[in-house]
Amino acid sequence: MSLLQISDLSLSIGHTQVLHNISMDINAGEILGVIGESGSGKSMTAFASMQLLPERATCSGKIMLSGKDVLSLSERDLCRMRGNDVGMVFQEPMTALNPVKNIGDQVAETIRIHEPNVSKKDALQRAREALNRCELSEDRFPLTRYPHEMSGGQRQRVVIAMAIARHPKLLIADEPTTALDVTTQAEILELLIKLVREDGMGLMMITHDLAVVADMADRIVIMKEGHIVEQGETKALFASMSHPYTKALFQASSHQPERNAEIKETPLLEVKNVSRDYSLPRKKLFAPAGHFRAVNGVSFEIKRGESLGLVGESGCGKSTLTRAILGLEAVQEGEVLLDGAPVLNNRSVRRKLQVVFQDPYGSFNPRWKVRRLISEPFYLLDHPPKGIELEKALDEALISVGLSPSDKDKYIHEFSGGQRQRIAIARAIIIRPDLILLDEAVSALDVSVRAQVLDLLAELSKSYGLTYLFISHDLSVVRNITDRVLVMKGGEIVEQGETHQVFDQPSHPYTKKLINAAPKLPEDLKDIA
Repeated sequence: MSLLQISDLSLSIGHTQVLHNISMDINAGEILGVIGESGSGKSMTAFASMQLLPERATCSGKIMLSGKDVLSLSERDLCRMRGNDVGMVFQEPMTALNPVKNIGDQVAETIRIHEPNVSKKDALQRAREALNRCELSEDRFPLTRYPHEMSGGQRQRVVIAMAIARHPKLLIADEPTTALDVTTQAEILELLIKLVREDGMGLMMITHDLAVVADMADRIVIMKEGHIVEQGETKALFASMSHPYTKALFQASSHQPERNAEIKETPLLEVKNVSRDYSLPRKKLFAPAGHFRAVNGVSFEIKRGESLGLVGESGCGKSTLTRAILGLEAVQEGEVLLDGAPVLNNRSVRRKLQVVFQDPYGSFNPRWKVRRLISEPFYLLDHPPKGIELEKALDEALISVGLSPSDKDKYIHEFSGGQRQRIAIARAIIIRPDLILLDEAVSALDVSVRAQVLDLLAELSKSYGLTYLFISHDLSVVRNITDRVLVMKGGEIVEQGETHQVFDQPSHPYTKKLINAAPKLPEDLKDIA
């Protein structure tokens, strides 16, 4: 008997139909991978299973969870079901946690809500057990610790502890590793697998990347625009891939853009023996302040027309180094030169350097129209264009990234995630910089949109002679788009070289660890993908 059985489920929100007669099931102890791009309906399927839907939503069909007809349950019964029978792990742990409550109280709260007669002391003891199961040991992670004192992967473990505290029969994980570096992602996936095996619960693993679930899912469901286009056992589905959309997802997962940029021997960016320290809190009132060295003696250069990758786990010093390159922070030692001139406090050099961030929506003012957003870098110019020249520059920038000139009079919320990233790229290229830093610029995008953006970047590199520094935890992106790669650990560059050589024959143990942790498609499917 299935733990979760969804039959002919249709879901509408207002006048928009989101799900179309979908059917799937999960057995106890089974991992089901639900794959699809943004808007495919995979998250709405999960929310429908828990009846966490907007007021305007209407459902038809049948959802059976542990023998209960979910669609016929009252709100009171649904509240008992959530947490008892089914737990959920969300994509962004910081928004799922209360920043003003410590982790012990938050995990204990999930227990006391369902068991009001349990004392706070007993609830905290059970919270401790749940956190221990999620590999957050008592000596390093006391119950009094707050979310902001933990890393992204550690916060996600707290969210998982909250979800499993009542030993639910079904666990739903909605993109739980998207924002994590490769080694942390691998650890979270291993933890989820371990919990499924130990508790015999079912796991619905929702993701847009097939490589993430290739080795962990027993069965896979492929969704597109609210329809299930293909499903089956993982090995059988990989072997057949009968639907064109499934094949397209595979191809996009390992897409390699055609790059014809001309690389010159002249160095454009020179980072020379850069070190950056941060002050630590004083342990005693009159004790000297300690220091933490985030970047330690880093040196490298980027040639004109080259694409250089910078990889490493969270906390390795990538972000600090990026701020130093952008001239946003002074360094204690060394210097950063762009075209032979120092970057720090140098306006004429600063215009040659632009950046594209991970979250385009967060880097834009939502009250501004696109024309004002992408024209913002013009303040770096001594004589910015005006009138007809300004309109021409805006139109050219939008057309160059595959958008329409009419888009300049829209607001950023009117665009999809991939379109917003194109607008971010348009803003970066509008003043014709020499170097663009891409800070996790494609990590939050669907695999097919990511492939389109990578193609765009390769085309712009050729058209405008751009040089790129790719900062990413996604090793597949770095492998397919860069000429050389730097591997960073503990504030130092531990390995560097041509991309194919570093990935195929890594020499440093840390590089080997990163490569082994990265999700991969099955070997026998690489030719297809």
